[in-house]
Amino acid sequence: MKFEKFYITTAIDYPNAKPHLGHVYEKIFADVIARWERVKGLNVWFLIGTDEHGQKIARAAETAGKVPKEFVDEMVVFFIKTYKKLYISNDDFIRTTEKRHKDASRAIFKKVFDKGDIYKSLYEGLYCVSCERFYTEKELVDGKCPVHKKELEFLKEESYFFKMGKYREQIIDYIKNNNFILPDFRKNEILNRLEEELRDLSVSRKTLEWGIPLPNDPEHVMYVWFDALTNYVTALGYPDGEKYKEYWPADVHVIGKDINWFHTVIWPAILIAADIELPKTILVHGFVTIGGEKLSKTRGIVVDPSELVEKYGADPLRYFLIREIPSGEDGNFSEEALINRINSELADTLGNLVSRVLAFVEKNFDSKVPEPVEKDELIDLAIKIAESADKNMENFQLHMALNDVWQLIAEANKYINEKKPWEIKDRKKLGGIIYNLLEVLRITSILLHAFIPETAEKIAEQLGIEKKFLFDDIKWGVLKSGIQIKKGKILFKKIK
Repeated sequence: MKFEKFYITTAIDYPNAKPHLGHVYEKIFADVIARWERVKGLNVWFLIGTDEHGQKIARAAETAGKVPKEFVDEMVVFFIKTYKKLYISNDDFIRTTEKRHKDASRAIFKKVFDKGDIYKSLYEGLYCVSCERFYTEKELVDGKCPVHKKELEFLKEESYFFKMGKYREQIIDYIKNNNFILPDFRKNEILNRLEEELRDLSVSRKTLEWGIPLPNDPEHVMYVWFDALTNYVTALGYPDGEKYKEYWPADVHVIGKDINWFHTVIWPAILIAADIELPKTILVHGFVTIGGEKLSKTRGIVVDPSELVEKYGADPLRYFLIREIPSGEDGNFSEEALINRINSELADTLGNLVSRVLAFVEKNFDSKVPEPVEKDELIDLAIKIAESADKNMENFQLHMALNDVWQLIAEANKYINEKKPWEIKDRKKLGGIIYNLLEVLRITSILLHAFIPETAEKIAEQLGIEKKFLFDDIKWGVLKSGIQIKKGKILFKKIK
């Protein structure tokens, strides 16, 4: 049986410095979606990677006293290690310095060039090295880059140009007639910008050596965005690779709002010109902020995610970022808010529920799953909540799906308080209540696997069951009586 495919990507990271919390938020966000689709039984391919060319990398390497390749080789290790610590379940990691990427991106460039959509001319304008893009005067804020709040450089050089404006109407049509840009207000932003003339795009640099040489003119290197965007197909082995045939088009590109234009206008234009099918959805998230300021390596506003993982654990950080930040919007980070959620929600609500239920089994049923009697309102509610969470995930409302799961946990705690199992003398009746609570813990572990995978596995382990998380198992009667419960340590320690 061949399962339905689901191809999800994130933006590839720019390794001019170590990863910050903004990078981590995007990868966790995409990882939750990827894991959820695997739980649903889909054939998922999840890609992340690094964007390693361009002027910003060349300057960072020079400052560090290294050649660019040596510099990026060292920096990429930090990204890989950080994502591994956070249980990011990517199936591939693409680096734009890899041969597979360079060969395929050059092939795409040549295809567009041979079509007559790329021509040589002279370019001059205001350029932000950090953004790797030109800005018009009216796009500036107080005469500076609107993203990095820094002075721009005036560049004048020979360049190759892509006839992007030629595809304006096709792009507008695709955006309007497909579920292409989410959330809707991000779609409207792009459509508003497309009401103006869509200018041709400078796609090469002659004054920069650190990049992929053009197939038609080795004196020029490919503009970093033309190079970077193609990673989504080069990683699959474009044009003839089996993975490309199996997984393209992408089902979801997860990106930050600052690169919306590149992914929803420039990328579709390149794909149309290269006769490649367009991705289905561009899912745009907001920024992680600190005191209302966007995290930025360039501006020195950073939080080291590795330190947070060492201090609080991977699952608490994953939980906090998804629970705290509404999908598609900006959200503020503070350690105080993180600690509050760990104590009140992870320790008091979830951890306490698991401990209470397993303590009842240990005390009354010799640490073995009792016989089921009948499914009751708690099980019906669990199934209903699972359906609600799935609908929210389909709409990419991750925070709402997680809220659903927490509602189930709260209802299970309420069920204990109402049923008062400590007062029940009838062993069969008590067993039925405890069995239903154990089933809810099992169902909860399935629902939590996408969000806090290590915790979900610990719950499954304590229930004495296989660490197999499938949406099809969200039903009553899966847990077999007589299974030995393995009550372990508390899931979360409270932080003072």
